[in-house]
Amino acid sequence: MSTATAPAPEATSRRRPVSPARRRATRGAWITYGILIALAIIYIFPFLVQVATSFKTEPEAAQDPLSLIPQNWTVAAYEGLFANSDFPLWGLNSFIVTVFITLGRVFFDSLAGYALARIPFRGRGLVFALLVAVMAVPGVVLLIPKFLVINQLGIYDSYTGMILPLLADAAGVFIMKNFFESIPVSVEEQARIDGAGTFRTFWSVVLPMARPAVMTIVILSFQGSWNELNHFIISTQDPSLTTLTKGVAQLASGALSQGTQYPLKLAAAALMTVPVAIVFFVFQKRIMNASAGAVKE
Repeated sequence: MSTATAPAPEATSRRRPVSPARRRATRGAWITYGILIALAIIYIFPFLVQVATSFKTEPEAAQDPLSLIPQNWTVAAYEGLFANSDFPLWGLNSFIVTVFITLGRVFFDSLAGYALARIPFRGRGLVFALLVAVMAVPGVVLLIPKFLVINQLGIYDSYTGMILPLLADAAGVFIMKNFFESIPVSVEEQARIDGAGTFRTFWSVVLPMARPAVMTIVILSFQGSWNELNHFIISTQDPSLTTLTKGVAQLASGALSQGTQYPLKLAAAALMTVPVAIVFFVFQKRIMNASAGAVKE
């Protein structure tokens, strides 16, 4: 009995030719990625120079300031920073002020945003228009009025004068208002049916749903208050209330010693970025989370 054998398939298969449109799209994507990588390198290069220079010796930093690999690694700049300056005190003051300002902005920005988004009252549109107008005013213009108000209230050279004027900001109220408007009104109606008042509805129902916006306010408030300089210049002169921004500015102006002191100054600047980076990487994922499943159909 004979069996028929099927012809063997071809060992190699021909590849489909790539269309010109796809080639152009691929080439365009590579060009875009190349431009983005170049911009990222340009953006991050000063930070890398800052970190590298903080581990250099003073002569090496002055001779070759842009090299990213120190020839002689040393932590003398960090040792001198803590030994010859009040850097720990500056950091403590910045931490105290930043924590209170961040908590205050989260609370008051949320309250104001909820009121503008949900509570009907006469002049609500005017208040929102004034809020937007405040956002358009440069902060430098308000420095002298802030100083006069702080001085008249008797809170100059105090934590109160440093914290109180920054407990709310127009940008945070604007963000919270827009987010609250995206939450279905039916959620609040169900809470009111259950007997919850306005503040109870805001605090227990609406605010937990606004967690992405709250995390955004936390990051922006922490970063803004940690890096604030102008307000602290006009609100205090007491050396015991100096913050990191004022202290590092004094180091940059040569207040500690003569010479360039590049490693010491950049070591202080590098340490300043650590808390902001930690807060950002901790909360960045929560910013992207959306509130879902709040209303059951």
